[in-house]
Amino acid sequence: MTNLFARFIKNESGATAIEYGLIAALVAVAAIGGMTALGGKLQAQFTDISTQLKGK
Repeated sequence: MTNLFARFIKNESGATAIEYGLIAALVAVAAIGGMTALGGKLQAQFTDISTQLKGK
């Protein structure tokens, strides 16, 4: 029984999985933020191009 408990204490696979999950969540938040900022700039650029094409 003590051997089983010792192996359980040394097992770090659950902690590693949680760390990878947190890293993936951080990357996703950064990607969403970047895409949101870029999306607004692209929308403004396409609006400007559309306005210039309609004027000609």
